[in-house]
Amino acid sequence: ACDLFAINKMSSKGKVQTVTGWVEPSELGITMTHEHLSMTFEVAHVPAMERDKDLTDLPLTIENLWWIRQYPYSHPRNLFLNEEKQAVLEEMHLYKKNGGGCMVDNTTIGIDRDVPFLKKVADETGLKVICGAGYYVGAAHAKTTDSATEDEIYEKIVHDITVGTDGTEIKCGIIGEIGCSWPLQDREKKVLRAAARAQIQTGCPVIIHPGRNDDAPEEIAEILKDAGGDLSNTVMSHLDRTIHTDAKLLEFAKTGCYLEYDLFGIEVGLYQPNPDVYCCNDGERIRRIQLLIKEGYLDKILVAHDIHTKHRLMKYGGHGYSHILYNVVPMMKHAGVTQEQLDQILIHNPKTWLAFKK
Repeated sequence: ACDLFAINKMSSKGKVQTVTGWVEPSELGITMTHEHLSMTFEVAHVPAMERDKDLTDLPLTIENLWWIRQYPYSHPRNLFLNEEKQAVLEEMHLYKKNGGGCMVDNTTIGIDRDVPFLKKVADETGLKVICGAGYYVGAAHAKTTDSATEDEIYEKIVHDITVGTDGTEIKCGIIGEIGCSWPLQDREKKVLRAAARAQIQTGCPVIIHPGRNDDAPEEIAEILKDAGGDLSNTVMSHLDRTIHTDAKLLEFAKTGCYLEYDLFGIEVGLYQPNPDVYCCNDGERIRRIQLLIKEGYLDKILVAHDIHTKHRLMKYGGHGYSHILYNVVPMMKHAGVTQEQLDQILIHNPKTWLAFKK
């Protein structure tokens, strides 16, 4: 059935699909592989503690930022990044000024993808912008996917890559972020299998949001592999909050997946979505990246900020989309990471992953 979708597939192999069309990988430059430029995140809302109830309805200001930084998912309006399009657009200009060339938006079905805005960003800034096909975690798309067959989900993903998404002619250049919970839900397994099949059909790169457990990445990789997916062209996101021991990290690295540290800028230990674990800081992220380099995985490391709430924008005193380029790169250099290694992580690995394989 999906032969019907084999439209505009001429000579896509080795090219990258942006919201403004196909480009050569060499045109991307420095790339953040896991960001959100517009989305809503109500699915992640965590009710505030009784003592904090009076803080939840206050506007996001410098006076209550101390609380929102600690409990970002308990302030309802903080979860509507889509209300800050002008601030995001201004930050995209700054990101480009700081050396950025490409932004990969990971917003999928369930958290309000806005592809016309992504095209506006690309048109107004000159950045290469890439949008994602597929579905976020089960709780965000249950009404859609519970009644859909695996074939229907597969065809929807392929359609968004080859024909256009959300009623536009704008096509997706990645599959994901594909959302997974812990434990994995049946509807999420169905989406994973469909994503792997769509990857085979189109050659499109895949990116995964794993459940919040050390064993989640390995289980997901097995499902993708069993469905015929290409793990060597699949990113496992959020390793900063998922795999917490060096031994487990190096064991997972053997799968061949890209290893993404994408919560740069988050320095708060409390991790609201899973209070059983602490979120590491930028220093620990750099240490883990150096471990991966030492063990021979330099060509599999990716980095980003995964900005998905208002409080991380510079407008609200947050670190912003330029944090890695402005602050983290100097830290990494000081720690002994070479310019050649930084170029591999920021430029060469992203363009290799983003190039279609057929």
